[in-house]
Amino acid sequence: MTQVKSGDKVSIHYTGTLGDGTTFDSSAGRDPLEFTVGEGQIIPGLEKAIPGMTVGDKKVVEVPCAEAYGPVHDEARQTVPRGEIPENIPLDLGTPLQVQTPTGQVVQVTVAEVTPTEVTLDANHPLAGKDLTFDIELVAIG
Repeated sequence: MTQVKSGDKVSIHYTGTLGDGTTFDSSAGRDPLEFTVGEGQIIPGLEKAIPGMTVGDKKVVEVPCAEAYGPVHDEARQTVPRGEIPENIPLDLGTPLQVQTPTGQVVQVTVAEVTPTEVTLDANHPLAGKDLTFDIELVAIG
């Protein structure tokens, strides 16, 4: 059987869960995830588990936060005056928004806290600081 090596295009089915068992993503009911091994297209901790697998192999991969989306960075949270955000922008906790930096870069943020006078926006990835578990199955090489 052919084993996966760096540079191979592969397809996997996966289910990603958090430490409490909550599923955060899955390819169930969708096409498998396709990527080229070794090109950094997926998180490092999952990618390094793929080489050596053969089609039909299944495994459970534990990925620490450092090899997933990294730790939570406090400096990625910013509090802004409520008046600087247009009234038509929804500010429910957890709402994803896009903001533009002074240099013109667009950044994805999440509403983390709202008071009558301030809004705290968080640019950390929603899975930052979390260890992840993936149940994977290699469905194709090439």
